[in-house]
Amino acid sequence: MKTVQTTGKRKTAVARATVKKGSGNIYINNRALDTFEPELARLKIKEPIRLAGDVTEEIDIEVNVSGGGYMGQADASRTAIAKGLIEWTEDEELYKKFKEYDESLTKSDMRRKESKKPGGRGARKKRQKSYR
Repeated sequence: MKTVQTTGKRKTAVARATVKKGSGNIYINNRALDTFEPELARLKIKEPIRLAGDVTEEIDIEVNVSGGGYMGQADASRTAIAKGLIEWTEDEELYKKFKEYDESLTKSDMRRKESKKPGGRGARKKRQKSYR
């Protein structure tokens, strides 16, 4: 049986998606996508599913996501789902459709925290100098 595992990242949220043959069920952290709250995050996660069309009716998608806030988790989940659909279908046209709609569907967010520098409390903040 064919299974595809993909990942998606956004800020500190990491999503791992498993795509396998099934009946069109989508689960986020063992909860059905239709019961996922808030609604804005649910709509964001459904974007790649709507763009893919009827391909999703014959597969099951399970996503485990952790870290970050709920919108970061939603972005990471949609990236993982989109990558999984592309890998499952092996369709170049679907990849182009996703990339044209929103490039973050095909690429994970690579921004990370900047490292601390000497002479201050963080990456940019420096100890204040007296001007007298």
